Amino acid sequence: MKKIAAIVTEYRPRSHADVIITKFIHGFPTDDGFYNPRVKIASLYLDQIPENDIGLNLAKENDIPVYNSIMAALCLGGNNLAVDGVLLIGEHGDYAWNEKEQHLYPRRYFMEQICGAIATSGKAIPIFNDKHLSYSWSDSKWMYDRAKNLGAPLMAGSSLPVGWRNPWIEHDLESPIKEAVAIGFSGLDIYGFHTLEVLQCMIERRAGGESGVSSVTCLEGNSVWDAADNGLFSFELAEVACSKIQNKPDGSMKAHCENPSLFLIEYRDKTLGSVLMLNGYVSDLAYAANVNGKIEACEFFLQGHGGDDGAYAHFSYLALNCEEMFLTQKSQYPVERTLLTSGILEAALTSRHKGQVRLKTPWLENVSYQSYIDFIWRPRKIRPSGSCLDPFPPKEKNL
Repeated sequence: MKKIAAIVTEYRPRSHADVIITKFIHGFPTDDGFYNPRVKIASLYLDQIPENDIGLNLAKENDIPVYNSIMAALCLGGNNLAVDGVLLIGEHGDYAWNEKEQHLYPRRYFMEQICGAIATSGKAIPIFNDKHLSYSWSDSKWMYDRAKNLGAPLMAGSSLPVGWRNPWIEHDLESPIKEAVAIGFSGLDIYGFHTLEVLQCMIERRAGGESGVSSVTCLEGNSVWDAADNGLFSFELAEVACSKIQNKPDGSMKAHCENPSLFLIEYRDKTLGSVLMLNGYVSDLAYAANVNGKIEACEFFLQGHGGDDGAYAHFSYLALNCEEMFLTQKSQYPVERTLLTSGILEAALTSRHKGQVRLKTPWLENVSYQSYIDFIWRPRKIRPSGSCLDPFPPKEKNL
């Protein structure tokens, strides 16, 4: 089996390390059944060990060596790169925040270490970077360019694009999308990113493909409702998207959301995109688009998200796509999506910090790519079913 190094900020219950790496150890519950791992976690690096750490015991129980440095984990204690792929989980932990309310996770530093080992070995192994590449555009671009120059396959991003959709919709490639809105909630840094990935995984399938972003604006409070009244984004699309979310209170979004936030995104091809964060009204995500005058909309649902914990099986689909990359040396969907959402998020938080100004983004105008045709590992149903509903981890491994 191919050997995978897990490079982690911290490994506590329900952390991203737990809901991703633990599945690489015990297996992947999905709607269609339980899948055993086809690769092996061969090493673990923990940057921080909190009081509620579970990584050390899990590693001990499964004979996974824990190393004190990233290089040692990549080289399995030797002097040369000895693994076939890397899981970079730089989410959660005791790290500083900056004045723009960005959590300063050390993802670029982790990537520098990984790419240094790749460069000196001459062995281009696949890398998965959880969530956005970095809080900084320059760091995100460096990470993308470094992997590309080394020939190392790279995937990144949120689990939302591989979550459940209700109803199931996927735009055809080359769809005539004029405008789209994604609905989210929670903090702008942590969940603004997830909501951007909902928007981008759909809007990238428009006619001409992705062509880049020319400006980003972040608005808050009553300025959001004013923007709707002034036609800066489609309130109708927002209402239709919200109508697809099952778990929400009666009444309007305005009645329940005292302090909404809005990202206004102007794409280079004149397409309009918006992310509307509605704390107090929703605890799930949704999407709606104007496709040649017709509205297409759906809820994006995650297991254990705003309800019963479950197996967090949306991470099974994320992890299975990572595993597929480790086995095939091919990214399952374009990492450029997450390069762009990383840049949009930083621009939005900069816009807010500067007083909710419209921020031109010439550095994002050249991020162009085509969406996927299809990929294997994704749910096709509207809610978790099958093995997703079983206890996890299983009491006995399926061998």
